[in-house]
Formats: sequence, C-alpha cells, structure tokens
Amino acid sequence: MTSKNLSLTRRGFLSGAALLATSALAACSGGSDDAAAGDDAAQTLTVGASPSPHAVILNDYAAPLLAEQGITLEVKEYTDYILPNRDTTSGELDANYFQHINYLNNYNEENGTDLVNAGKIHFEPMGVFAGKSSDIDNVPDGATFSVPNDPTNEGRALLLLQSLGLLTLSEDAGITATPNDIVDNPKNLQFSEQDAAAVARTLNDADFAVINGNYAIDAGLKLEDAVAQEDASSDVIQNEYANVIVTTPDKEDDERITALVGVLQTDDFKAYLADTFGDAVQAAF
Repeated sequence: MTSKNLSLTRRGFLSGAALLATSALAACSGGSDDAAAGDDAAQTLTVGASPSPHAVILNDYAAPLLAEQGITLEVKEYTDYILPNRDTTSGELDANYFQHINYLNNYNEENGTDLVNAGKIHFEPMGVFAGKSSDIDNVPDGATFSVPNDPTNEGRALLLLQSLGLLTLSEDAGITATPNDIVDNPKNLQFSEQDAAAVARTLNDADFAVINGNYAIDAGLKLEDAVAQEDASSDVIQNEYANVIVTTPDKEDDERITALVGVLQTDDFKAYLADTFGDAVQAAF
C-alpha cells in the first residue's frame, strides 16, 4: 500500500469514527429529550371536579403548591355526578374531587366499580333555602319542598327536615331514606324530587328547597342566608358526607395524588377555606 493510500485510509477511518460518534451523541441526546418529555408527562395530574368549590380549590389553592413540587395540575370541570367517576375508571382522569363518601360507596355498589377514597378534604353543610315561603318555623300546610333525587342526597335532605321537626322517618330508613319512608307528615308536606344540580335553579317554584352546598355556591346562595342548615359537627356529616379525593386502586398510592391530598390537609388550607367560603365549606380532617 502506498503512503498516499494509507493517508486516505486513515482520513476515511477518522471521518467515519467522527460520524459514528456524532450519531451516537445525537441518539443519546434524543433519548434524553424523550426521557425528559416522559418525566414531564408523568408529573401531570389530571383531576375532574365540579366547578365550585372543588375546581376553585384545585386551581386557586392546590395548583400553585403542587407546581412547587414539580407537578402540573390539570383540572377538568364537570357539572354532573356520573361522568367524573366513569372517566376516572377509564383512566381519562387520574382522580376526581366532587363527591362525598356516601355517594362514592353507593356509586360503587350500583355500578360494580372499585373506586377508592384517597383522602377526606372538606364538607359542605346542606341548607334549606326560602322559595315561595320564608318562615321555616311556620311552614304552611301542604308546602312543597324541592329535594335532590339521588339515593344519598335525598336521604340526607329528609334527615335534615326530620331534625327540624317537620316529619318523622321510619327507624330503619337512615341515610338512604326516601319520601316513602316518612311515617308522620303532620304538615302534609309535598316533595319535588329533582336532579341535585337543578334544585337551586327551581328554587322559586317551591316553598323551600334543600340544596347541596356546592350547588348553592354555584347559584350564588350563601349558607348564612339559609333558613336552616345541617349540624356540621354531627357524626353523619363527618363520616358520610365528607368530600373526598377519589381514584382507582392502582393509583391510590401514586405520589402525585398523595401530594395533592397532602397540600389539602393542612392548617393553611383550613384558613383558606374560612377566608374564601366562610362556613359553607369546612375542613373534614
């Protein structure tokens, strides 16, 4: 081999080596970018929530605190009580925040699902609001009360009316009571059973309406304006109607969900609730 050919061969070898090195570097660089993108995706938490107070709490309070931990909180708002659970089960959502414990248990039983409570956050006392009538101590005979029609909230509404001495339920009715469980109705009260979201909208069509806290907030109603309300310290409120973060069993210990529950179970959060919602939304931990 001549010296000239040897020189060309060496130059070709060095050029090829450099090309291989550059390609390898590019491949490694691309892999790092992909990994980084994967890490970013892994640190996004998607939570379904009713508009108020749940989505407000998530966007205004939780999101900035989670961002400090490298977690991006994406909130998807829902105005019904069915789709958030379906989307959590399907994996479209990582978790949801809209329902109380009793509703979750009832939903699982009726739908054969296994959604889990990842942490108690707050509760919203249910209130009785004036419609055509305003004196809860002198309810007219035959007065109409609008109440939620779902199995958990209707019983809760009737228990509230029982606590006011307006009716008596059978001893075994409990939290799943319906008007059929009323054994004494001295005022001959009538009941307009409606979707929970519709009760506030039809307030003026009834003498009184028993409204869930979140829907009262959505309608611009304040708990202090209610003519009656639940005793927020009662055992049934604490154990059955605390609003919870809900997810699937495989994500129950997910660090992103653990972080979300963590920022929502602090004294600072209690102060935020008091400043933002007053007595309408209270800590449940």
